[in-house]
Amino acid sequence: MVHLWLRAESRPNERRAALTPDGTRALVARGFRVTVEESPHRIVPLDAYVQAGADTAPRDSWPEAPPEAFILGLKELPQDDGPLTHRHIMFGHAYKGQAAGAALLERFRRGGGTLYDLEYLTDDAGRRLAAFGHWAGFAGAALSLKAWAAQRRGGICGPVAGFATQTALTEALRAELDATGAPRPHAIVVGALGRVGTGATELLTRMGVRVTKWDKAETAAGGPFAQILAHEILVNCILAGPDSPVLVGRDALNPGRTLSVIGDVACDPTSAFNPVPLYDRPTDWDHPVRRVAEHPPLDIMAIDNLPSLLPMESTQDFAAQLLPVLKELDQPDRGAWGQAAALFARHADTDGNVRERPQG
Repeated sequence: MVHLWLRAESRPNERRAALTPDGTRALVARGFRVTVEESPHRIVPLDAYVQAGADTAPRDSWPEAPPEAFILGLKELPQDDGPLTHRHIMFGHAYKGQAAGAALLERFRRGGGTLYDLEYLTDDAGRRLAAFGHWAGFAGAALSLKAWAAQRRGGICGPVAGFATQTALTEALRAELDATGAPRPHAIVVGALGRVGTGATELLTRMGVRVTKWDKAETAAGGPFAQILAHEILVNCILAGPDSPVLVGRDALNPGRTLSVIGDVACDPTSAFNPVPLYDRPTDWDHPVRRVAEHPPLDIMAIDNLPSLLPMESTQDFAAQLLPVLKELDQPDRGAWGQAAALFARHADTDGNVRERPQG
């Protein structure tokens, strides 16, 4: 019997979940055992999981879960150096040279556990089977516009919080933009043809923003690109990787540009392949932007859990994508799970070192 253990998320302002009560019901009917940890923040109430057939466990009790359990989560584990003995399903951020990646792999090496990284859970053609991309782009574009509106008021974007629905978000944002009295800005979305870029473009278009759409053809030269500096907002939707172009260089910090806001939705500042190498750490919900130039201002928005701005809708969407894959956990050495396990094995040798970086 497959035992799936949904842990509580430890990051502040993280209310999403990788599994819904409907998904729980479907897995239980398939013969799975599902355990859900208590969480004061999760957007879905615990009682709904119980009614769907789940067992419950105290918050952060997953280290004591039965050894055969798969530990399911989204964002990073609580900061610790303890060995990881279980099979973990989550976004690990450990395969592209990230600073914390080596430490995470070392914890798995010492504990004998396995990382099934959700970012690399793919089909045979390399397409991701479950992603928050649309809502990341949607939310990232919204916060980029909030940053622009704050600049029009002569300030900087203050703390942000989640919205119950996308309608609530768009209505509040439209009112904020209208209150500036300024014409809508001109934005450029890089990676516009992907899921992230499509979400960003949808929000910007809904707000009446003129959008320039770039994808692989427009960035093939490798950058930096002077054309980007002629837009007021850049929304970056391309993941860091060995083939990623540099979109803006250090000259973007100089006067003489129109660009005033960069929304780095992909948000991989510690990667050697970061397409926006103007900052070195993510921003957060209390301080959504970092001002990297003053005259004129240039603010970077780089929150790395953007879909939690719309926690219910993004949870429902992602969990529906992931559920068919979870149903195959009874054969963890085959299909997408087998590929994810093999990728982990190639990146963590007996010394916990990164052997290679994935392409794309």
